[in-house]
Amino acid sequence: MNIFQGLGNTCFKASQAFGQWVFFVGRALFSVVRPPIYWRQWGKQFFHIAFLSAPVVGLTAIFTGMVLALQSYTGFSRFSAESSIATVVVLSIVRELGPVLTGLMVAGRVGASIAAELGSMRVSDQISALWTMGVSATNYLIVPRLVALVVGMPLLVLCADAIGVFGGWCIARFVLGFNWILYTRETFEFLRIDDVMSGLIKAAVFGLMIASISCYQGYYARGGAQGVGEATTRAVVLSSITVLLMNYVLTSLLFVR
Repeated sequence: MNIFQGLGNTCFKASQAFGQWVFFVGRALFSVVRPPIYWRQWGKQFFHIAFLSAPVVGLTAIFTGMVLALQSYTGFSRFSAESSIATVVVLSIVRELGPVLTGLMVAGRVGASIAAELGSMRVSDQISALWTMGVSATNYLIVPRLVALVVGMPLLVLCADAIGVFGGWCIARFVLGFNWILYTRETFEFLRIDDVMSGLIKAAVFGLMIASISCYQGYYARGGAQGVGEATTRAVVLSSITVLLMNYVLTSLLFVR
């Protein structure tokens, strides 16, 4: 009986937290177009979230493209299908690996930072002080981070796509000995604008999920330093799981007819 009671309490708390999160996201999205708009905060958060994430995203992308080219060659050479390597590399990166790996890296780097920063402000009563001074904490703290991630993620994914494809090209050209002109032509032969746009749509959705989950966890953190640490951990774990879940949902909607 205690097992079922504990399960019921867990489900109730989870549903309550989900409803609170939905309300939190709705209020944040409504506040995007509702003044006051703190443009300086928007620019500051975009710099810290999007621009400073570019190096780690670029490193992840280039090594992913290089490994993908090597593994594709290992498998396709058994069937004398080496000419398909360029197509597989570019489609795999643009459709799946670029958005997903960028989302996971940003969730780890930015999600943890947002949750820790807002959590520290919550437990030290800085958020309450903002409300006391008449400053909307939603407009000042949540909206700039939300906008920065929703706008910045597609830009990061575009960079990741280009760098990842370039990494595969380098391996094909300098390690596998492919003709670089033929490899470049085959790279773009079957690539369509729909493939690129699907990755950018995924990136925007991932950015919304990461920002909303991380901001929510940090905004409602409790219990001092330990509570901030727990909120940061939840933000990273839930953001990463949500990225993988939404990737499946969006792939089903965008590609399965």
